[in-house]
Amino acid sequence: MITFKTNERPFFDTLVRKVDDYFKATGKNRWGDWTIYLKSFLLIGSFFSLYFFLVFVDMPAWLSLLLCAVMGLTLAGIGFNLMHDGAHGSFSDRRWLNNMMGYALNLVGGDVDLWKSKHNQIHHGFTNILGHDDDIDIQPILRTHNDQPRYWFHRFQHIYGFVAYGLTYFSWVWRDDMQKYFKMRIGNTRLRKFPWHRHVIFWGTKVMYAFSFVVLPMITKGFWPALLGYAVTTVVCGIVIGVVFQLAHVVENTTFHNPEREGSQLETEWAIHQLQTTSNFATRSKWVHWFTGGLNHQVEHHLFPRISHVHYPALSKIVRETCEQFGVAYNEHPTVLTAVRSHVSYLRQIGRYD
Repeated sequence: MITFKTNERPFFDTLVRKVDDYFKATGKNRWGDWTIYLKSFLLIGSFFSLYFFLVFVDMPAWLSLLLCAVMGLTLAGIGFNLMHDGAHGSFSDRRWLNNMMGYALNLVGGDVDLWKSKHNQIHHGFTNILGHDDDIDIQPILRTHNDQPRYWFHRFQHIYGFVAYGLTYFSWVWRDDMQKYFKMRIGNTRLRKFPWHRHVIFWGTKVMYAFSFVVLPMITKGFWPALLGYAVTTVVCGIVIGVVFQLAHVVENTTFHNPEREGSQLETEWAIHQLQTTSNFATRSKWVHWFTGGLNHQVEHHLFPRISHVHYPALSKIVRETCEQFGVAYNEHPTVLTAVRSHVSYLRQIGRYD
């Protein structure tokens, strides 16, 4: 049982008050605006258009593979924007619309309820805590923590790591969800028993995905072309989502915690723990912010997951100011490239030394 210092939380109380004042002063609500609705329309429209052309229209092989790569980017964009905000309840003030956007994950083969347990409850609650945060448990492929076993091939993980990220989406759909479903456990956290309708949704999602993304393309395009197209789509999507989430937590300036060695009671506020274990990247890039659904403002997202990502650029100024006031480090890399370099450097160091 991991516990944080809760009897006093001066940093977070001050920050919350400032954020509340910001919304009162601007008259804005905490959910998405018209831009997020337009983005959702573009992403969903692109998804169905690409699917139609790839499955039912004959075209040159090079064009098909190019569109498969674009489909991989589109799937990542749907996850970053529609599903992520919807599953956090920050897409809209209407619960049914948040639920609908969350189920965009089921549209592309995942399970939103398992994801909510893994991400909303466990990852956000116990960020970078060994044995609890499933996002840093990539063993034995990658070693991300000093207290994880180190094998000889980890010396090269900074080289092959991005190849492994290419398997992220494929593994998520076909392996990770299955393990969580049958074990009813994520790391050291037990999951609540599924009601009957959740079993129906889980298996219905997997069957629908298998038919739509594998069986039907093989019928219309042939076995090998469909297999190659599926591989390109999943690898592109996997690399993008793998890199985006790794740049937020597995870089040189973030910290990790092992409760077995350091104790399960953390003598810090939960909010400060989030700042210590999280890093922003490329926050000045409007395109990166647009495509990643504000996940480049990971610090603001972890502090205020129920606020839509459209507000993160404004909130980042408030968070940075409050960090300076309390002498708390604000982790950030100015560009995607510098964040990637930091991630590679961290993988290289942790793969070679204890």
